[in-house]
Amino acid sequence: MTDRIARRPHGRQARKIYGSSSHDWAWPAVIEALALSGDDRLLDVGCGGGSFLRHAVATTGCAAKGVDHSRDMVKLAAPYAVYGEAEALPFGDGEFTAVSSIVAFFFFPDPVAALREMRRVLDPGRGRLAIYTTAPEAKGTPAAPYPLATRGNFHTDGELEAHAREAGFGGVEVTRLDEIAQLLVAQP
Repeated sequence: MTDRIARRPHGRQARKIYGSSSHDWAWPAVIEALALSGDDRLLDVGCGGGSFLRHAVATTGCAAKGVDHSRDMVKLAAPYAVYGEAEALPFGDGEFTAVSSIVAFFFFPDPVAALREMRRVLDPGRGRLAIYTTAPEAKGTPAAPYPLATRGNFHTDGELEAHAREAGFGGVEVTRLDEIAQLLVAQP
């Protein structure tokens, strides 16, 4: 059930959840951290049904693409999304000025490889990264109930910073938005 609904969403229930404004409480912090404008090219990694992409385009005027490893979510996020893995993004070097990932990062099996790919696709002069993820303190709470919590890779603030630095990012900062929400921001 966890895989079908959250980790690799597919089926009617997943389409219902991720076709709506799921995780919309995280959107303002990500948009603010990225300072998105009409001049930006945004990539959302783990885009789900594309609701954040649609919102970002409508409110900031940016161009947007998404990538997800669930074919059902890619269909739902059309025309914005393509199929792919965070560790092997199907885009060219420096193609985006902003990369986001909202409540998907803890599902990436190799966080440093995913971050390296995000850095690769970012414009080296203008690029910005914002990852909204769930802190280890959320395990077993309504935000990350069991068995979902057993499928995620939760990272402390220090681990998130270390992963980003190992992937080659600078200006790395992790902010706690509340007790269980982390926002990682960085530049290539």
